[in-house]
Amino acid sequence: MKKITIAIDGFSSCGKSTMAKDLAHEIGYIYVDSGAMYRAVTLYALRNGLFLNGEIAKDDLEQRIPNIKITFKLDPNTSRPITYLNGENVENEIRTMEVSSHVSVVAALGFVREAMVRLQQEMGKDKGIVMDGRDIGTTVFPDAELKIFVTASPEVRAQRRFDELKAKGQESSFESILQNVKERDNIDMNRAVSPLRKADDALLLDNSNLTIAEQKIWLKEQFDRIVNS
Repeated sequence: MKKITIAIDGFSSCGKSTMAKDLAHEIGYIYVDSGAMYRAVTLYALRNGLFLNGEIAKDDLEQRIPNIKITFKLDPNTSRPITYLNGENVENEIRTMEVSSHVSVVAALGFVREAMVRLQQEMGKDKGIVMDGRDIGTTVFPDAELKIFVTASPEVRAQRRFDELKAKGQESSFESILQNVKERDNIDMNRAVSPLRKADDALLLDNSNLTIAEQKIWLKEQFDRIVNS
C-alpha cells in the first residue's frame, strides 16, 4: 500500500489532534502535532520573561530560536507522542490556559513559523505522516494527498475546551474560554504569515454534532479512498 501525507487543518479546539492521533495509530503512520510545537515555543517565551504587558519581545525571541529544541517521543503506555522542550517533557504544561492565551501571538511571528515549518517538512519528507495544525495543507505540505479542514461553532469548541480543562483539574470559566477561542480565531485568520484558511483541495468537516466514533469512521473512509485509488 502506498504511503501518503495527511494534512489536517482547522480552528482551535476542533478535535484535530484527537482525530489525527487516532488515525495515525490505526494506519501505522507517524503523528505530529504542529500546534504543540508552537505551544512549546510559547512556553519557552513565558518561562524566560519574553512577554511584557501582553507584548512579546520579538527581537529577543528571534535570537533565542536556534536554542529552542522541540522533539517528540512515544509514550510506551499509550503509543501517543509526548512533546519535549530542550529535553524536558512539557506535554501537560503546554496545554494550560496561560499558554493558550499567548500561543497565537507567538505563532503569528514570521521567523517562528519559518523555523517550525522547516522542522515539520523535515519530519514529513518520507511520507507516512499525519500532521495537524493551521497551515499544514496550505504551507507545510501543499502537495499532501489528503487534506482535511475541520470546523465547529465557537460555543461547541469552548465547551470542549472547558470540559478538557475541568477533567485535568484546571479551573477556568466558560466565558473566558469562549473569548479566548474567538480571539485565537481572529489572530489565526488574519495574521500576515500563513493565515488559517481552507486549502482549495481540502475536504471540509464540520464536527459540531459528530461523535469521535463518527469522525473516525469518516476519516478512515477518506484515507481508504485515496490509498486505494
